[in-house]
Amino acid sequence: MIVGIDEVGRGPWAGPLVVGAVIMGGENIDGLTDSKKLTKKRRDELDIIIREKAFAYGLGWVSAAEIDTLGLASALELACRRALDVVDTLGVAYHEIVIDGTINLLKNTTKGPYVTTMKKADLLVPSVSAASIIAKVARDNYMAEQDIVYPGYGFASHVGYGTAMHRQAIDKLGVTPLHRLSFAPLSKYRPSKSETHAPSPSANAPSTTTKEIGNKAEDEASNHLIRNGHSIIDRNWKTKYCEIDIISKKDDTVYFTEVKYRKNPGSGDGMSYITKKKLNQMNFAAKFYAHINKISENDLRLCAISMTGNPAGVEDMVIVD
Repeated sequence: MIVGIDEVGRGPWAGPLVVGAVIMGGENIDGLTDSKKLTKKRRDELDIIIREKAFAYGLGWVSAAEIDTLGLASALELACRRALDVVDTLGVAYHEIVIDGTINLLKNTTKGPYVTTMKKADLLVPSVSAASIIAKVARDNYMAEQDIVYPGYGFASHVGYGTAMHRQAIDKLGVTPLHRLSFAPLSKYRPSKSETHAPSPSANAPSTTTKEIGNKAEDEASNHLIRNGHSIIDRNWKTKYCEIDIISKKDDTVYFTEVKYRKNPGSGDGMSYITKKKLNQMNFAAKFYAHINKISENDLRLCAISMTGNPAGVEDMVIVD
């Protein structure tokens, strides 16, 4: 029972850092290897199989703003702790932790003594390969979503890396909240100590849209759940049949949360969108997720968070079932 850990997104100029943690428990999956050596189609296929067969898995997310505040080294440690926290909430026992690379990202925790670091572990240890794959798929899907929120940057194609296309987009449009301003190529956009607000984008930058604010609202909803004792298991989980904004766990219960953003606080009841039809959709999505991830339906709860304002804040949170 080995926890394999690997990170994705250390080097991009934009987007989150994501760490995957997986316990395969002896389950054999053909084709597991370093995620970078696989096609997107094969990664997506394996991602589904890993989530079905793994004894436990978790993802640890650290935002660009957190990277800028903490520095990359501390951000890596934080993402690793967050991923392992999710695995720990699932109650699966393990006896060893294998981290890809040469740095013990858990050295400052009680789990540090149980860590083995290994170069190219994502090629050699199945659980680490699996962690590499689910982290990359989750991050790539997230960045594809941001391509819609921030049009013109090409996030779906370069997923935040410093390509020529990305550099040209920044020169033309300015930076977004996804950009890591502590990275040298973008340091000129970082506000000085005398500034109290982030630098404004260039004159050609698109204005802030409701969709963009709504995306930030979902980030704040996740933070609200974490502050209330939840561990985030997944975000923006989608299939061709259904989707779920946030999946989290608290104690022995898995919560499936729908996030609703309203720009103006006076525009009606934020929970009014939970119609009978919407509730049925949420219920189906939760049961479908539970089925493919082998979760008892007795441990599922549906939740809704209403957000409003700019910057978005939590207006209300209710358990709707």
